Amino acid sequence: MKTKYIATRGVDEYRASITKWVNAEDSVLEIGCEWGTTTVLIAPFCKQVIGTDVSGACIERARQEHEGIRFEVLDAFDVRAAADLGPQFTKIFIDVSGLSGYRSLLDLISLLTMYSTILQPDAIIVKSGALKDFAIHCVAWPS
Repeated sequence: MKTKYIATRGVDEYRASITKWVNAEDSVLEIGCEWGTTTVLIAPFCKQVIGTDVSGACIERARQEHEGIRFEVLDAFDVRAAADLGPQFTKIFIDVSGLSGYRSLLDLISLLTMYSTILQPDAIIVKSGALKDFAIHCVAWPS
């Protein structure tokens, strides 16, 4: 099965996607969790969730504020380290602000491709208005 990519614009759409895309059997990885707010919203809908961020200070704060939820320091581009976090992730949420603009669209597509190839989740939900705009205007040529 191929990974589906779900592009959302802004935090409201990103969080609204939780009830549509996450179910009780899912193991979810959130990349770019900052202080864990969205990770906490994901938790009741799935079997397991791990929130990650590149900032050790953000992860420390998330751990202090949200006991009982796992948070780890992770560079989004270290896909192998993400794979080593444990479970087979069925859903991945990505909120990496530095990758939300048009200038970084190729980097974001590269990141999505790496995660889908190595971790093979059912779906990757990403907060990126630029990706959503791009996807809306894409039409796959029928083969």
